[in-house]
Amino acid sequence: MRGDVVLAGRGEQPHGDGDRPATPGPPVLDPVLDLVLDPDVWRERERRHAERAAALTGRAAERRARGEAHPVEDFLYTYYSWAPGKLLRWHPGVGVVLAGADERAGWANYETVPGGVRVDAAGLVSRRRATVRLARDVLVATRGRAPQLACFGLHEWAMVHRTRPEEVRHAGLPLRLGHEGTDAVVDSHRIRCTHHDAFRFFTPTAVPLNEVQPTRQDQAAQEQPGCLHATMDLYRWAMKLSPAVPGELLLDCFELAGDVRVLDMRASPYDVSSLGLDPVRIETAEGKAQYARAQREFAQRADPLRAALAGVCEALLRA
Repeated sequence: MRGDVVLAGRGEQPHGDGDRPATPGPPVLDPVLDLVLDPDVWRERERRHAERAAALTGRAAERRARGEAHPVEDFLYTYYSWAPGKLLRWHPGVGVVLAGADERAGWANYETVPGGVRVDAAGLVSRRRATVRLARDVLVATRGRAPQLACFGLHEWAMVHRTRPEEVRHAGLPLRLGHEGTDAVVDSHRIRCTHHDAFRFFTPTAVPLNEVQPTRQDQAAQEQPGCLHATMDLYRWAMKLSPAVPGELLLDCFELAGDVRVLDMRASPYDVSSLGLDPVRIETAEGKAQYARAQREFAQRADPLRAALAGVCEALLRA
C-alpha cells in the first residue's frame, strides 16, 4: 500500500467544551502497518517539514550564532535541552516504510525491511519501555480530566516569592509590581499548582502555600489539561518518543508549546513590555478572565495532539 500515512481512530471525538471531562479510556490511534511511501511522496513531506521547522526555529538559530538569548522564546531550547536543529529532521512515525531511503539504514532506531527502511518500533520500545509507559499513562490520564482554569499562572509568581533582586530567574526583566507587590499577590491568592516540574522551582517560602505537593511518582494522578506546563510538555513527550512520532505531529506540539510559553510569561510577574508583549494582569478580575479564556483554548488545541501521542505510545507498546 502506497500513499500518505493513515491514522485510524477508534471513536475519538475532539472536545467541544473545555470544561467538560475528556472521553475516558486510552485514545488508541492505530498506524496502518507496513504502509510504503514512494520516494517522491516522503521526500516532499520531508522537504515541507524542514521548511516549516526552519521557519519556527530560525530566529533562535540566529540568536545562538550571535550569542544572544531571549527569556521567552529560548525556554523551549534551554529547559527542554534540545537545540533548534533537532527539529529539522523529519520522521514518518511507526508502521511506515520509506522506499529508496538507504541513507537512513544506519540511523538510530531505524531498520531495513523488505521494500525500504522504517522506524524500529520493537527495538525502540525495548530500550525505552519505562518512558513510553509513563508517557502513555500521563497523556491518557490527563485527557480523562476536566481542565482546571483557576490557577492563573501563579506558579511563575511562586518562583520569585520572598526573593532578593539578584535571586530572580530572569535577571534582565524587572518585576512588574516590584518584590513587595509580587509577594503580596502570592500571599493573597490560593495556590494550586499540579505540575511537578513547575512546583519544584517554587521558593522555600512558597512551597507550603501550594495546596498540593506534586511529585514525579504521582504525575499521572495530578496532571490536568488546563495546566500550561502540561500542554508545553506535549513537545517534551514528542521528542522523547522520537523517531516514533511523525514529524508533522512533533512540529504541531512545538508550535503549541511556543504559543503557550508566550502566555506563561505575559501572565508572569515579569515586565515583558521590552519584548513587545502586553501583560496579562492576573492580579485583576479582568486579567484572570483573560487568562482562563486562553487556558481553555490551549486545552482544546492540545487535546487532539495529546490523543495522537497516546496513540503512538499504544502502537509502540504493541510492537
